[in-house]
Amino acid sequence: MTSNPAASPTGDPWLLTPGPLTTSPTVKEAMLHDLGSRDRGFIEINRRMRERLVAIAGGEGTHVCVPLQGSGTFAVEAMLGNFVPRDGKLLILVNGAYGKRMAKICGYYGRATVIQETPEDVPADPIALDTALAADPSITHVAAVHCETTSGILNPIAAIAEVVAKHGRALLIDAMSAFGAIALDAREVPYDALVASSNKCLEGSPGMGFCIARIEALTAAKGNSPSLALDLHDQWVAMEKNGQWRFTPPTHCILAFDQALNEFLDEGGAAGRGGRYRANCKILIDGMRELGFQTLLPDDLQAPIIVTFHMPNDPRFEFEVFYDSLRRKGYVIYPGKLTVADSFRVGCIGRMGAEQMQGALNAIKETLAELGVKTGVPAAA
Repeated sequence: MTSNPAASPTGDPWLLTPGPLTTSPTVKEAMLHDLGSRDRGFIEINRRMRERLVAIAGGEGTHVCVPLQGSGTFAVEAMLGNFVPRDGKLLILVNGAYGKRMAKICGYYGRATVIQETPEDVPADPIALDTALAADPSITHVAAVHCETTSGILNPIAAIAEVVAKHGRALLIDAMSAFGAIALDAREVPYDALVASSNKCLEGSPGMGFCIARIEALTAAKGNSPSLALDLHDQWVAMEKNGQWRFTPPTHCILAFDQALNEFLDEGGAAGRGGRYRANCKILIDGMRELGFQTLLPDDLQAPIIVTFHMPNDPRFEFEVFYDSLRRKGYVIYPGKLTVADSFRVGCIGRMGAEQMQGALNAIKETLAELGVKTGVPAAA
């Protein structure tokens, strides 16, 4: 327990990261119980959780939710392994590390892939996608990242879905960093499967991913999975039969997630949650620009999830020293993951608001003064 006055109510630092995130005290408290995996109360929580997630996605009557143990990458891998058949071919839209990770997964599974790549600061291109699908009828599926946290860029997922549907192909969406904050309604944006996790914009604890799948597509995926543990069809059939997980579920994570969903709905769903994040993002960007820092992305491409900043040009700025000083002041940021520029990232999500964002800016300003850095202006400027 730290005595740092900037710290959260539990004494932990504020996590300005892409996840794990700062959670509310009540989400943490929800984990202070032990339930058996076949307990009637736990089975009811699972049923409620699955129904709520389908409703958030706008998929009532057409889609189902299949939860899965593990981090978000487990869910992405399960989606690719289940929905892309062994004789299928996947076109992956890449503009960051998470698109590249999907390609790596397909390499392990021996799935045929085509990569359509744009730079990390450039959105995926629906026009180029249209051309590629017209030229190659063997492509059966397209995979895209809604918000690529490598840079914080928002990809035009509705336009991508329209192109994919026009060509009669199937769309798979990695919505890890967007689900719950940026609306994506299955009634308006057609897809076969979407995956996200408990610990991003829904503000639960890490430990569970989930797939929102179109019922017909999931039914057709029977027998596709190259993995027993990641077999979404088998998991779905089992849960529909008795409400239970096939293997030991992350019970404490699910208890926390149930409470997190209560708080999500109380905040007004994606509109309310996304509104708070947008306000956080504006405070952060405005404040950092006042200190001379430059964002990687223009405002029209920036998702209100995580913001990438160019490194200052001042030779006295050392990121590790900067990071450690902010950590001592009660704020944790994130290193950069770009190949196009030296950078670092600051998140806007989690159980934080204007007070915490302004506190982080004050800590950054104080740290720059300690380092003797007069401005955050990068070399490119």
